[in-house]
Amino acid sequence: MKYTFLFFLLITMSITSQTKAPLVTPAYLQKGDTIAIVAPAGILKAYKRPDIEKAKALAESWGLKVVYGKNLFSQDNHFAGTDEQRCQDFQDALDNPNIKAIWCGRGGYGSVRLLDKLDFSTFLKQPKWIVGYSDITAFHSHIHNLGVETLHAMMGTSMQDKPEDIPHTIESFRKVLFGKPVRYTIPSSSYNRTGKVSGELVGGNLAILSSMLGSTSQISTDNKILFIEEVGEYKYSIDRMLLSLKRAGYFKNVKAVIVGGMTKTKKNTTPWGGPEEEIILDVVPKDIPVLFNFPAGHDPDNRALLLGREAEVTITDKVATVVFRS
Repeated sequence: MKYTFLFFLLITMSITSQTKAPLVTPAYLQKGDTIAIVAPAGILKAYKRPDIEKAKALAESWGLKVVYGKNLFSQDNHFAGTDEQRCQDFQDALDNPNIKAIWCGRGGYGSVRLLDKLDFSTFLKQPKWIVGYSDITAFHSHIHNLGVETLHAMMGTSMQDKPEDIPHTIESFRKVLFGKPVRYTIPSSSYNRTGKVSGELVGGNLAILSSMLGSTSQISTDNKILFIEEVGEYKYSIDRMLLSLKRAGYFKNVKAVIVGGMTKTKKNTTPWGGPEEEIILDVVPKDIPVLFNFPAGHDPDNRALLLGREAEVTITDKVATVVFRS
């Protein structure tokens, strides 16, 4: 018991010490810069290649150069290549000074398998944007604890949708990548808890945040704003993951909670009895502002979010706004 306690004490001290470091903003991109598209998780099957090529064309239309990880279209069962292949692509992109952003081709599952294999020492000397969502939350959380901002935004496979159907997704990504200010205003949900707060934005996919608990990639939410989103889960699973975060202290000193898409929630064999909003409100303390239906996550409207950046969130009965510090 004594050694177990000491182990968890060391983990907590490590997380606390890492999150105290000031967060660094990677250099914003300029025309002529190069970005790398890599696949650190699930396989990019042949039918996804046209989506990646569209993503490449999109970035090139902004004046950027695009390179592919050499194992981008590899396969090792579920994964886009072996752990070693995916790790090598990511490591090469981290270490190459000519690459200014790493754009993940897709999520799925597998990013966590790379975290302890990667060497971030060169990256920390010259930080660059890590871009993606869903399973890429593993990188967001880990790199947040290293003291660097990341970008929760569309991935290469987001181009499966027609550009005219996802204008906000694309434009918000472009703006943030090039250092342009973004301000989001959305209608208020009747489930919202009103309030006005400022704080560093952290978070991402609920399942991945839950899976990071107890590791050095676990983030602190103290005096921060927590963003969560999820896809394809049962309501009891959402409840279980939220309670795991609660027991780990995620809602004890949090300033506000932003809830993105709770997409394609599965139906329990026996009815749960209430919507996702009620599950979340049952867990978050009653004095904490909560913003629902923020357009970020697994829906086509997936606005870019600067994780690790100071944000001001204002929630009224009519509208809600999210503004990032310049």
